[in-house]
Amino acid sequence: MNNQALQIGFRTFLNLSSFTARPGQLNIESLVSLRAGIMCSKRPISNLSTISSSINEEKKSKKLKGLKLAIPDSEDNVVKENYQKIQSFKDDLSKIEAMTVQELRTTLRNVGISAKGRKPDLVSALKNFVSKHLDGGSSQEVEQISSNCTKNISLQNKAGNVLDETINTVSEVSSCKQIKRRGKHFPAEDETVKADSGIITTKKKITIKTAEVSGKISSDFDGGFFETDNLVTMPQAEPWTILAHKKPQKGWIPYNPRAMRPPPPEDAKFMKLMSWNVNGLRALLKLEGFSAVELAQRENFDVLCFQETKLQEKDVESIKQCLIDGYENSFWTCSRAKLGYSGAAIISRVKPLSVSYGLGIPDHDSEGRIVTAEFDSFYLINAYVPNSGDGLKRLSYRVTQWDSSLSNYMKELEKSKPVILTGDLNCAHQEIDIYNPAGNRRSAGFTDEERQSFGTNFLSRGFVDTFRKQHPNVVGYTYWGYRHGGRKTNKGWRLDYFLVSESIADKAHDSYIVPDVGGSDHCPIGLILKV
Repeated sequence: MNNQALQIGFRTFLNLSSFTARPGQLNIESLVSLRAGIMCSKRPISNLSTISSSINEEKKSKKLKGLKLAIPDSEDNVVKENYQKIQSFKDDLSKIEAMTVQELRTTLRNVGISAKGRKPDLVSALKNFVSKHLDGGSSQEVEQISSNCTKNISLQNKAGNVLDETINTVSEVSSCKQIKRRGKHFPAEDETVKADSGIITTKKKITIKTAEVSGKISSDFDGGFFETDNLVTMPQAEPWTILAHKKPQKGWIPYNPRAMRPPPPEDAKFMKLMSWNVNGLRALLKLEGFSAVELAQRENFDVLCFQETKLQEKDVESIKQCLIDGYENSFWTCSRAKLGYSGAAIISRVKPLSVSYGLGIPDHDSEGRIVTAEFDSFYLINAYVPNSGDGLKRLSYRVTQWDSSLSNYMKELEKSKPVILTGDLNCAHQEIDIYNPAGNRRSAGFTDEERQSFGTNFLSRGFVDTFRKQHPNVVGYTYWGYRHGGRKTNKGWRLDYFLVSESIADKAHDSYIVPDVGGSDHCPIGLILKV
């Protein structure tokens, strides 16, 4: 790697324009094409007058009589089987009680009835339906009800069309309740979402803008976003501004930096610290137009901490010679145990009083995970905490050795001056810090052991989570897995922190997340500290 190439690469480092979703601007030309089919039909409903006409017919007939639907031949047998199964209950209601919960829920959904509750509730609901609709009812009625129970909702972005074309109308629309499926991934781009559903008629004002949609249509389309029972997606510009959580609690709101970040303090000196797990600095440098100058101009940070640089020691000197103007102070640590693994760095325009590497414990210091810089009024520790790994192979090491050693190191430094710990701490501490808490109880980063260790070794020893102190009920994530496109749907984790000594917690003017910066599976975080 020659110096000239590194200089070009590093000076083009962090160009936000290549991946930042700027406010009010969509960077993909697309037009939502809404398709809806009944029983797998692919009848487009871009003609809204057709929708209104069809729904008016549905409104006129409370029991859906007279609604003529085109059912594909391949689906005809399914409808007949549903009818025959339901008809058999009339002769022997005990068959309903013998059904499993899953069978009850499937059958109820097939006739458009809510399938929530315990088994006695489901049994009662199905019996009531059979008694009400089959006693004297026609087979045509049941067949038509069954045929309405499955819909396709397909929303596909079509490139090359006008960006801000919208569709506005006032009508009655049918909303589909998405089935909650455990273990199923959420759809990636251009996938079609299929959901068994009941029919609910509501009045809506519809304003549809470019968006990807999954699951249940929102009760209010104003603003151009859609929501499901457990998932919210919106136009690609700012998905983090919509609350996305499997089990949201009352009072929780999404993090919106444009609305929640206070202006810089005017009457006090302060330092701006930033931290970012870059998930491989080499890969980041290859992004076209990536510029550290732009990040420095936008955030005007004093100190920038990197984790997971994945550099080797032989590369560090070349990179240090190519730093942007004003940030000549940089300090790097690399893994010796495994080349091209982990790694951390501090880049600063303020020269530290001293710098050290590791925890002073050989068993912990071979992977290049800790850089500590001493400034006038505090110690700054940049840490990349070990992940417990696939199969939780390193869980015991993490919670019985590493966390306690790091905590003791921080308390020792605190005897001289306050301490700030930043970096990827690889733990979502509370349920508010992760999109799907129930599904990740035994996932690295959210095990009970890691969460308890986080509380015991850091919070209970007098270190304050600055973001949670400032935003106690705010859902804000800093990591989104690549596997299922979590960033597009804001299915994330909060793994990155600024923890500070209690003595300086009140000096934290703003602890914030910068979710619009891409290039990694993590985004940067920041802390403005009055000094």
